Amino acid sequence: MNADSSACTLGPDSQYVELAVEVFAMLADATRVRLILALRRGELPVNALAEKTGKSAAAVSQHLAKMRLARMVATRQEGTRVYYRLQDGHAWQLVADAIHQAEHALGTAPHHGLAPHPIPGEALS
Repeated sequence: MNADSSACTLGPDSQYVELAVEVFAMLADATRVRLILALRRGELPVNALAEKTGKSAAAVSQHLAKMRLARMVATRQEGTRVYYRLQDGHAWQLVADAIHQAEHALGTAPHHGLAPHPIPGEALS
């Protein structure tokens, strides 16, 4: 793989912008954010997730089905029980960053300046 091709995926002309918007749309729901927070430490069945989120098992199942189609969660079946887990750390990182942004917006987190995360293939100036 060419290093130049990986750096350009973060530009405004990236072919992934529309897909990124779909990821944000998937996370633009409080129940789904709560599900990601509940799954951050490991897998859980629907009933446990319903209890943790304060939603019905049917509602949680519908959200999890959408999240599974979006490849945010994966499943494992044990008998009649289905356990859900985060597919990878990306959805969790997005939610954590959004929570931290909310803390900053409310003034409950200390100001730490604008230290950008390094972008692969680009030098920080």
